[in-house]
Amino acid sequence: MSITVNLYYTGKNGAARNFAEEMVSSGTVAAIRAENGNEKYEYFFPMEDAETVLLIDSWRDQAAIDAHHASPMMAKITELRDKYDLHMKVERYVSDDNGIAVSDEKYIRK
Repeated sequence: MSITVNLYYTGKNGAARNFAEEMVSSGTVAAIRAENGNEKYEYFFPMEDAETVLLIDSWRDQAAIDAHHASPMMAKITELRDKYDLHMKVERYVSDDNGIAVSDEKYIRK
């Protein structure tokens, strides 16, 4: 089972993109990716909303997320969110561990 959290960071005047760039340039993203249980930590930029950044953040299980939340990374993330005055929308998904349904395979080009 994996847990994926989509975090939409929204700000003004490019603040969300600047936040993501500083997360990468400060080494915080690399440190998070190296944490035990992290499976994915990637930023994306929605085409139709220049003031929002989407973070797709996946973890092995809830214990890995809890350890991440207790880590020094959270203080850095909070500091940068405040610096850039970002607001968040959060979606949480739990994998079903069955992979892609056979009926969906015909729609996927590999």
